[in-house]
Amino acid sequence: QVQLVESGGGSVQAGASLTLSCAASGRGFSSYTMGWFRQGPGKERDFVASITSNDLTAYDVSLKDRFTIARDNFKNTVYLQMTRLRPDDTALYTCAIRDGSTWHSWGQGTQVSVSS
Repeated sequence: QVQLVESGGGSVQAGASLTLSCAASGRGFSSYTMGWFRQGPGKERDFVASITSNDLTAYDVSLKDRFTIARDNFKNTVYLQMTRLRPDDTALYTCAIRDGSTWHSWGQGTQVSVSS
């Protein structure tokens, strides 16, 4: 059973940058499609970005120019680099593994709070 642990969140001012990390335990990381999601206060959980085993990426269209997803298979870690943060980026950010059309093995998340 793979476990995912997110880190790197924090409280920042608008315009700042943060890089989130999602570390996976167990084997097989390099073969997984990994994704980042976020859930803001009172909102549904939304897709942010994903990256396949051969580094094909996908993004929510509204975030593509500010967020970048990357992976390091040697460290079993996927990253989300976030730039020019805005107050509406405030959310709990979680990562997950995709299996077919299903996401699973959700982490506990890391909180990002952006003040104006």
